[in-house]
Amino acid sequence: MTTKTGILLVNLGTPSAPTTAAVKAFLRQFLHDQRVVDLPRALWCPLLHFIILPTRSPKVAKLYQSIWSADGSPLMAISQRQRTALEQELKREGVEVPVALAMTYGSPSMSDAWASLKAQGVNRVIILPLYPQYSVSTTASVFDAWAKAMKKERNLPVMRLIHDYHAHPDYIRALAQSVRRYWEQQGQGDHLLMSFHGIPERYQEEGDPYGYQCHETGQLLATELGLAEGSWSVTFQSRFGKEEWLKPYTDETVAALPAKGIKRLDVVCPAFSADCLETLEEIDGQNRELFLEHGGEAFHYIPSLNDDPAHIRMMVSLICRELA
Repeated sequence: MTTKTGILLVNLGTPSAPTTAAVKAFLRQFLHDQRVVDLPRALWCPLLHFIILPTRSPKVAKLYQSIWSADGSPLMAISQRQRTALEQELKREGVEVPVALAMTYGSPSMSDAWASLKAQGVNRVIILPLYPQYSVSTTASVFDAWAKAMKKERNLPVMRLIHDYHAHPDYIRALAQSVRRYWEQQGQGDHLLMSFHGIPERYQEEGDPYGYQCHETGQLLATELGLAEGSWSVTFQSRFGKEEWLKPYTDETVAALPAKGIKRLDVVCPAFSADCLETLEEIDGQNRELFLEHGGEAFHYIPSLNDDPAHIRMMVSLICRELA
């Protein structure tokens, strides 16, 4: 049988609309995942359904409304552009393979994406989770979603999962190029803050390498940019609940920097392959206000790599390595 390879790009997902009902449906699926919240179900499910979802969904819907565009969810619009650009760039490299987009939560689902590839005769799949740093709560959830989609398959396709690319030279160069380009256009600030999505400290203690990979990414980016020690830092954002998460926290750091003489702050979010609620609203919204309220004078958010050509070429490099 002839082997035909397909590429599956996967990101976390987004509500279908900036409404309470759509956000509630999205959060229900997301927060039910034991990779994300591993508390005992007997404790977590009543808390989720009777307290968190009813109270949090309307608030999060308002946040989504603040970033929703004519193209819909920024994450979805960018992810679709990434899929198209990747397929086209692979074709230019002489690699004609179909590329499908899936979301771990929401739509398009992993099952829908696989159905699309299968209909094109694909029997070998390279899965690229758009998470540069591996975590049990992200990359492992992609694997789970794939395994669930495969339950009805009699003849499983060959599958390769790209584990992470936190130190890949092309990824670091793409980040550095993006930062330099921003500085050329807007000027360079007093400090570069690299804010990564957080995870509970306990996950790291139990073996999740995410935090260590974030710090390695930060160090490699600082070295590529030629930054002096003390002119940059790594922090963690988006904590949830009362448990201790990876530190230092982004919001606490942002609030403290003006008192240390940092008046212009530049922020980049290397863990996010596409701009989304956590970058556009939490960082460029809430943390911007926090910095200015505490005496900062200028806050500059450097966009995620999104569909930047260097980012797409990095994806091609990762995929071609798996095709070899």
